[in-house]
Amino acid sequence: MSRWVYLAKRLVLALPVVLFGTSLTFLLLYAGPINPAASILGKSATPAQVQQLETQLGLNKPLWAQYIQFMTDMLTFQLGQSYVISPSTDVYDIILNYAPRTVWMGFWAVLIPLFIGIPLGFYAGLNPNTFADYVASLGGIVWRAMPNFWLAVVLMTVLSRSGDITNGAFAWKTWIVSTNVVGAPPLDGMVTWDGLLPSLDVDQFLVALKMILPASIVLGSASMGNEMRIGRTAMLEAKNSNYVEMARAKGVSGRAIVWKHIFRNALIPLIPVISAEAFLLIGGSVLIEYVFGINGIGYLFFRAMTQGDIPLAGALMFIFIVIIVGMNIVQDILYTIIDPRVGYDSH
Repeated sequence: MSRWVYLAKRLVLALPVVLFGTSLTFLLLYAGPINPAASILGKSATPAQVQQLETQLGLNKPLWAQYIQFMTDMLTFQLGQSYVISPSTDVYDIILNYAPRTVWMGFWAVLIPLFIGIPLGFYAGLNPNTFADYVASLGGIVWRAMPNFWLAVVLMTVLSRSGDITNGAFAWKTWIVSTNVVGAPPLDGMVTWDGLLPSLDVDQFLVALKMILPASIVLGSASMGNEMRIGRTAMLEAKNSNYVEMARAKGVSGRAIVWKHIFRNALIPLIPVISAEAFLLIGGSVLIEYVFGINGIGYLFFRAMTQGDIPLAGALMFIFIVIIVGMNIVQDILYTIIDPRVGYDSH
């Protein structure tokens, strides 16, 4: 079976998962306690006004008819317009306005544990029972144990008050560039295009990076601890495996053993951890964005749910489902690339 056939098969098998998740979203939103008409009109609306608006929105139709319409719109990516947060505005436009901040935060939240957690875990696995191993292992446990919401509040408080104790103390707000601790990073105009060549505004890049860095560190903290701990264990298992001992007996150099035999095999158990960061970004970004005032997709979803903006909340849930299913497919493809022993037929 070729890679393209396998990919097509995985896409077909993913369709029932998307249908089930989208159907569950419909039940939670349309058959739940949220009344979109009452949310739009407010608490002062009369029952007659609510009923009239429900008729206009089609909410008085049978539930099965609303379900068919909802599923058709979602699967054809006709996401509709917002009811409450930005009335009569296309959901696409709202999401495109909020998404760059979450993408910017998620990019660094994935990059930080990827280039810190995994190397530290591999180094600890290559040097077991040393001081560096103990420090890395303890750090992984601590980072994994700290709840995101608690760490976000603590970090925000510490950075906000930094520099207030003495005149010579470190002040985060004025470090490198002057920024606030809380707020949305300024991404508009950071990259401009002169024909086909991009131009980066370095000052604005530093401001946007500094404003998103605390939130990204908090969001990626759990992944960093996981990747460090699993990376250490995987490196130890690969290092003590029979094929490594055989390579040593054949006189293969230590560098070749590490990069050709140990490193690649140690990456295999990390694939689900790395790909699972999509779940972390979706679930964890809501609280982190709220604490740091990022105003991204997570905060938008929180507002849509609490204010009863059904089209926007349903569209965001559908996008989350598609992202999660897509990451599972990418995970399976990565398995076959990193470990050739995993055949397409075994899936």
